[in-house]
Amino acid sequence: MNPSAPQPQLSRPLGLLAELTYRCPLHCPYCSNPTRLPAGRGEMATADWKRVLGEAAQLGILHVMFSGGEPLQRPDLVELVAGAREAGLYTNLITSAVGLTRPRLEELKRAGLDSVQISFQSDQAPLADGIAGTEAHALKLAAAGLVRELGLPLTVNVVLHKGNLDRLEALIAMAEGLDAQRLELANTQYYGWAFQNKAALMPSLAQVEGAERIAASAARRLAGKMEVLYVKPDYYGTRPKPCMNGWGRRYITVNPAGDVLPCPTSGEIKALRFDSVRDRPLEWIWRESEAFNLFRGTQWMPEPCQSCDQREIDFGGCRCQAALLTGDAANTDPACDLSPFRDRLTAVVERAQAPTAADSPAYRFRANPMAGEGLER
Repeated sequence: MNPSAPQPQLSRPLGLLAELTYRCPLHCPYCSNPTRLPAGRGEMATADWKRVLGEAAQLGILHVMFSGGEPLQRPDLVELVAGAREAGLYTNLITSAVGLTRPRLEELKRAGLDSVQISFQSDQAPLADGIAGTEAHALKLAAAGLVRELGLPLTVNVVLHKGNLDRLEALIAMAEGLDAQRLELANTQYYGWAFQNKAALMPSLAQVEGAERIAASAARRLAGKMEVLYVKPDYYGTRPKPCMNGWGRRYITVNPAGDVLPCPTSGEIKALRFDSVRDRPLEWIWRESEAFNLFRGTQWMPEPCQSCDQREIDFGGCRCQAALLTGDAANTDPACDLSPFRDRLTAVVERAQAPTAADSPAYRFRANPMAGEGLER
């Protein structure tokens, strides 16, 4: 990026993804989270998180998403929800629902929790538990019932892949039966563990096209009752998606160690250095940090992005994907069929679906963080 080039007008951030911990009871083979924090750094303490929530509100952020890992593994979650409410933030709990008992949920609601998102791996326990690497499906169903019983809005989230895509109609019916207000159907993004498991996860083009038709039909049928959001897979598209509505435009992620990232997976870009809220105010990081400014706007873009009439729509696509597949985050996202690196994405798809590959290769499950990397006191 040319440091003398005019910088884009800074937009207001709307959402904060607060990744409270990487600890999680599930072992999903598509997880993008690391299993360890940087050496010598534990999870941020309660007081640090509460300060960050206040700074987020002052910056203009409206919405905090408490995530992980599994945020229920933080003993101070109720206090953090109360702190967010005090700061005037809308609060959403993004959870596996393991540990979401009635007393815990009642306590969270009293503290000011506004909504809950529960992840499901499939609609039936044997398949769902097989994907999660542990028995959790029955707990999720029970927790979803509690959420609605206590009057909180419910979002059901499903990561789609080869193993569950043929269950899409049943997954939609499950979300309807749970009285969910929103259903997020997100095709796997191939970072982290998902990239290691791509042969086991990557669906066929026929599966993807069929799923898209089913999701579109459900969205029309359920309009006004349940929002159905279907996120298309990058690997079968012709144009990249505007990742996070553009790098450093609308969203901020703070990870368990306090590093501030433009998107949840940007830690995959090893060439970047991220500032920490332990050392700098959140507003300074948003406005001034190198990581946030590096790919803002369009000045950084190479050709063919620089002259493309879609550059203010897709904002160059995914920097993490460009880094993973080309070795340089500044390259044109290979998800675009105009990218000079498109053949690298095509090769990944072809290898994952090679006829010589096993029909159902085993998952490589995500390990959980080592003991002792928990909350700093």
